[in-house]
Amino acid sequence: MEIMGQTEKLSVAANAVIHLVERIDDTQWGRPALGTWTVLDLVGHTSRALVTVREYLAAAPKPPAPANVPDAESYYRRVFSGYTDHAAVARRGVQAGEALGDDVAAALHTLLASALEALAGAPADATVTVGELTIPVEEYLRTRVFELVVHGYDIARATAQILEMPREVIADCAALAARVAALRGSGREVLFALTGRDTLPGGFSIF
Repeated sequence: MEIMGQTEKLSVAANAVIHLVERIDDTQWGRPALGTWTVLDLVGHTSRALVTVREYLAAAPKPPAPANVPDAESYYRRVFSGYTDHAAVARRGVQAGEALGDDVAAALHTLLASALEALAGAPADATVTVGELTIPVEEYLRTRVFELVVHGYDIARATAQILEMPREVIADCAALAARVAALRGSGREVLFALTGRDTLPGGFSIF
């Protein structure tokens, strides 16, 4: 079986989420979904996995800036150790949801197309910069796929739907989560839980 590249995984994950969004009932958009977010806010936040690809590549210098973060695991460790303003993240989710307009699925299709267009025009050694962090674009895409998959399942739970994702994509996301946990000092706990030797404490999160 041919292994998917990161751009293909982004496309597959995004299309799965879009198909999910197409089935959201009009009465569900204002329902609670995740934390303070409604379903629309959550979809808006999820859409930023595509928005940021386009925006960060457009702002990337040429030639590419050298990376100071080598991979997705290190990116998440750095971001959640000191770069995340949770209130600002919540606000951006609300704003992104409002920006999707009346036809949310169509807006997501447009965002995916623009992200893929930006990737097609990017050099193989492209990097993107997030705050003070510069990461190879292929590694950044791993984080975008992760966001689409995790929040895709959040949307599915909030709207009582089933989300279908390829096993390869889910496996990559699960592996990324386990590696982030290990970098943050919780690798043993996650390993024990996955092998049936213990259970994770309530409320456990790799973030």
